[in-house]
Formats: sequence, structure tokens, C-alpha cells
Amino acid sequence: MPITTCVFDAYGTLFDVAAAARQAAAEPEFADLKDSWPGLAEHWRQKQLQYTWLRAITKAHTDFWQVTQDGLDWAMEKTGHANKPAMRERLLALYWELQAYPEVPAMLHTLKAVGLNTAILSNGSPDMLEGAVQSAGIQDVLDHCLSVETVGIFKPDTRVYDLVGQKFGCSKTEVLFVSSNGWDAAGAAGYGFDTVWVNRAGDPVDRLPWQPNTILSDLTGIPQLAGV
Repeated sequence: MPITTCVFDAYGTLFDVAAAARQAAAEPEFADLKDSWPGLAEHWRQKQLQYTWLRAITKAHTDFWQVTQDGLDWAMEKTGHANKPAMRERLLALYWELQAYPEVPAMLHTLKAVGLNTAILSNGSPDMLEGAVQSAGIQDVLDHCLSVETVGIFKPDTRVYDLVGQKFGCSKTEVLFVSSNGWDAAGAAGYGFDTVWVNRAGDPVDRLPWQPNTILSDLTGIPQLAGV
């Protein structure tokens, strides 16, 4: 069936998760981040993801904002920035204002111009997603922001992917699902979506039972894959 609905992961896919640490490092009061911010950003993201998986497995769900704070605390200690409350506060504030990748607005406008459904499907809590979408100025080209908080478990649980069909009334084969997380694209492929892994870093494909249908280096090719 033709694609009717394009669904995007948020963090790392539409929004640059390294932007908070990069921006803080450019501010004079946090000059001690100048050399360590890439490591801090990487550790922060990895722990954030690991905590979602562990909480899903152990049925110890909390919202993504708590996971984000816990991941940052670990990363700050790992990179030698423990017990710096002003830095912590600034990094968390910037996470609500993450920059969208440059190609995102035009890509979404192209999809909406031909009448396709567009949505975010994210581990993020609703208020976090609203903040990021508003900050990026893309609220007018997204029909919905779907959060795992509706079902109380993180991706890649199938109940999260179920939210797309429930919201849009579409079949799995009508959905193009896009994520920067290889495991997420693989999980969605196993679920039955046509999936795209946005592999900006050129990483190897994860060794999982499923693989993404398409691998891109950025989002500019999404309209073509959606049949535009």
C-alpha cells in the first residue's frame, strides 16, 4: 500500500541531542566544558537510552525527564563535572530547546504539502516534546506528538508502535517510520513498519533479528521514500 503516514523518532532524529552540551560549552561561564563536551554528550545519550531499556525490562517505568536527568548526572560524574549545579541546571534547560537538524523543516513541509500524515513517536514525555517542537518552530507541520507515556513503557515495546495505528487508523504497511536509533528502526521493522535508519555517524548495522529497510545519512531523502 502507498505510504500515508510518516512517523519520526524525536531525539537524535529530528532534534540534535548533542546541541545542549555544545551550546553550554560555548558559553563563558562553562568554559571547562570546552574539551569535554563531546564525551559528556555521548555518555549522556548512551545512559539515557540504557536507562529506558532497563526500566522497560524491569517494569520500573518513569518519565523521560527523570531518565534524562539520571543520565546527565552519570555523564557529568564520568567526565569530571560532578557537583556543578549551575552547569547541570543549564544543560537541562538547554535540553528543552534542542536544535532541529537543518534539513528538518523543509522535509516536513514537503510531506505536508502533499497531504501526508506526520507525527513524532518518542520516548519523550509530552511536555518535553512540546518544548522541543515549539523551539524548533515545526509545530505547524506535525499532526501529532505521540509519547510513550500513553502506554507507560519505553520503545521498542510493541505497545508504543501500536499508538500510530490507533491515532491515524492506518495499517502498518502505510507507515514510514524514521529513527536515528538502529535498534528502534529494527524494532519497528519487526513490528511491520517500512523503516528508515538515519545513520548520521556511519555506524555498523545492529546484530538483531530485524534490520531497517533503508539506511540514510540524513533526512533529505525521506520525501522520495514516501512517494513524494
